[in-house]
Amino acid sequence: MNKYEKTLAQYVTELDDATVQMAVEKIVRENYEKYNNVEVYKQLFNCIDLTTLRSEDHTESVARFTKRVNDFENEHGDMPNVAALCVYPNYAATVRMNLEVSDVNIACVSGGFPSSQTFSEVKVAETMLAVKDGADEIDIVINVGDMLAGNYEEVCDEIAELKSACGDAHLKVILETGALKTASMIKKASLLAIYSGADFIKTSTGKQEPAATLEAAYVMCQAIKEYYDKTGTMIGFKPAGGISTTADAVKYYCVVAAVLGEDWLTNRYFRIGASRLANNLLSDIWGEEVKYF
Repeated sequence: MNKYEKTLAQYVTELDDATVQMAVEKIVRENYEKYNNVEVYKQLFNCIDLTTLRSEDHTESVARFTKRVNDFENEHGDMPNVAALCVYPNYAATVRMNLEVSDVNIACVSGGFPSSQTFSEVKVAETMLAVKDGADEIDIVINVGDMLAGNYEEVCDEIAELKSACGDAHLKVILETGALKTASMIKKASLLAIYSGADFIKTSTGKQEPAATLEAAYVMCQAIKEYYDKTGTMIGFKPAGGISTTADAVKYYCVVAAVLGEDWLTNRYFRIGASRLANNLLSDIWGEEVKYF
């Protein structure tokens, strides 16, 4: 048994998908009304990684995107701002140059996003360049093919190498849970990513269907909780991909609250990757249709 199998053997990784689904339904049923309120909407807004990852992005569009976050701070100082701006790595410097808000981080997708299918050397170089240009956070994707093939050493070594390349920046590891498919495989990927140095684990790139699901969120949060119980180390969680409505976001909040508890309900440990969600939350907070971002 190698060290990766020994690590997994410390946890329950053989899960029944139907049991997971029932657990999620129970959490949402028992907690949704409790958390479906404006104060939670504000907390959720403050946990958003506001994202632009389009083929049409260019320097001027990213600068305008950044300016909207600056303007939000100036126009709505009574509201918390988003947690981070998430862009392609070649735009880290553009955001850094234009961002005037001190408590909003710069996040970059890196490491051959969204497929992770390129040379490890390219992933490392891309990550280091993004951090050099101002990224506070790096979002990478695990090599799903290696994970499904059971090549755990390759998966873990690459994550560890990219963690080292991040320097002081936080590393978010995207599992692409829709491709992993089963609760058991998602649990294993979560634990191996954490073991290899992830500061956050994240559901999806948003480029593949299915993207985020509440069932994947539940399994990932369970892995985080079990790791915390063994080590005392808090790892963050980020659902991303297809989360666009306030109701959707509240359901993820329910799962995090139920499994991980209140200590995780800040943007230090809980993020939501979204682009449309910000306006929908603001609409429900202010009671009128908002198209701010």
